Amino acid sequence: MSNNASDTLQIAAAGLRAQSARMRIIAENLANASSTGRTPDENPYQRQMPVFRAELDRVTGANLVRMTDVRADESEFRLVYEPGHPAANGDGYVRYPNVSSLIELMDMREAQRSYEANMNMVEGTRRMMERTLDLLRR
Repeated sequence: MSNNASDTLQIAAAGLRAQSARMRIIAENLANASSTGRTPDENPYQRQMPVFRAELDRVTGANLVRMTDVRADESEFRLVYEPGHPAANGDGYVRYPNVSSLIELMDMREAQRSYEANMNMVEGTRRMMERTLDLLRR
């Protein structure tokens, strides 16, 4: 396998890992979009956001993407008037997570497309390597 093909596969694999991790975090956010605290003093679920960084692979010289951290979204929680809820405050408002299903679904679609683009790079490189081997066999 040539260095170029190896580099391409390594870059695509890093992208696949990063987007896979991103999709797991988005799925967790969606699963907890309605998770309130159990009491008025307990915070609801807080949206999580992946942090990515480009890292130089010293062997190949390629920049690879890597998820380095997961941080909590510091935006405000949603307040919903539900006076009978166990987590309602004295005014009857319940704090709900700062998760917007619409934003999470758009982020999921973007992550899926990025994942698919990296898979296409893997498949394209594999086909190119197969053609090269076929030519060498002749």
